[in-house]
Amino acid sequence: MNILILGSGGREHALAWAVKQNPKCDRLIVAPGNAGISQIAECADIDIMDGGAVVEFATGNAVDFVIIGPEAPLAAGVADRLRDAGILCFGPSQAAAQLEASKAFTKEICAAVNAPTAAYGHFTDAEAAKDYVREQGAPIVVKADGLAAGKGVIMAMDVDTALAAIDDMFGGDFGAAGAEVVIEEFMEGEEASFFVLCDGENLLLIGTAQDHKRAYDGDKGPNTGGMGAYSPAPVMTNAVIAKTMDEIVTPTIAEMARRGMPFQGVLFVGLMIKDGQPRLVEYNVRFGDPECQVLMMRLGAQVFDLLQAAAEGRLDQAQVNWADDHALTVVLAADGYPGAYEKGSVIDGLDGLPEDSTHMLFHAGTAEKDGQIIAVGGRVLAATARGATLAEAQARAYAMVDRIDWPQGFCRRDIGWRAL
Repeated sequence: MNILILGSGGREHALAWAVKQNPKCDRLIVAPGNAGISQIAECADIDIMDGGAVVEFATGNAVDFVIIGPEAPLAAGVADRLRDAGILCFGPSQAAAQLEASKAFTKEICAAVNAPTAAYGHFTDAEAAKDYVREQGAPIVVKADGLAAGKGVIMAMDVDTALAAIDDMFGGDFGAAGAEVVIEEFMEGEEASFFVLCDGENLLLIGTAQDHKRAYDGDKGPNTGGMGAYSPAPVMTNAVIAKTMDEIVTPTIAEMARRGMPFQGVLFVGLMIKDGQPRLVEYNVRFGDPECQVLMMRLGAQVFDLLQAAAEGRLDQAQVNWADDHALTVVLAADGYPGAYEKGSVIDGLDGLPEDSTHMLFHAGTAEKDGQIIAVGGRVLAATARGATLAEAQARAYAMVDRIDWPQGFCRRDIGWRAL
């Protein structure tokens, strides 16, 4: 089969790496890709937000299956355009992608099915939002309603921080994403990520993970898109998984179908768990990044078969074959991230790094210039490893990190600390 993956990050490199291993994969194209992806697949320069351009490229290149990586093209309806053209596609419709594109929509769905989640208020006016914060007090969570690349969430430990966050969001710091704001109760507990494939009706659990959102060791500093992750998540016991499916995921998927917007793709369920009770933090409608890296490392070539089954509506016939192991990924980011950072620094030490079933360096914000790998993004690389134990996976991942020569980058040195 000819397969097209849309995206350019570490998530898409991990997806490409897993799909490439499947014998069904004859030709693999990634658009636009990055310097690491170009070593295992063809890269194509197309605008992945333009559904018409994606359809034209897929048709002209006899693409059999399109896998959409990031959330933005899903929210823009690219999957709808592909399906309208008769092209098999993995990823939800524009209507179903509202589960990530609008936090207010997700809260409405939760209310309809009585799914456990944080109490909240939804605001289109800054002063009304501020009045709500003053009434509720702190700590409290301020969220941009729309897509903000994982950064539109402020955990305000005092009222002044929350009021400033409201000003920033309505003032345009997060673009259109902050035109509306959701303010939530601060939930205590342990966070975890739960991934379920859906074909519109059937559900298949494909993994659990935990990521580290804060920029610095000890979970300090500003929120980022994610500085590292590990899988499986110890807090996701069989009892917690059963509650998550029964109280949150299954009712949500049924409600989406009832509303005429069946969900097909991967549902990334962000949870807060306290005393064995899961509550929904948020839904995402694509694989997490960097959670995807650890999931792909553990799943390997079977990923393609599972995504195809979801796209073709036959998940009831699919099953996941898990290795009894652990995976951990460490993100290397440009100095200054998640704030301002410089682009163009050269990364050395990549030649000779192990690339096998237990070690893989996934590229995110990289490009090739004059035969050298340069950094062009905030999160740049993800050193990823498997091991029989989490400690072994962690040791292998950091051994890779220590061989990379990039003075303009940084990473956390404590990924996995909570589980270890």
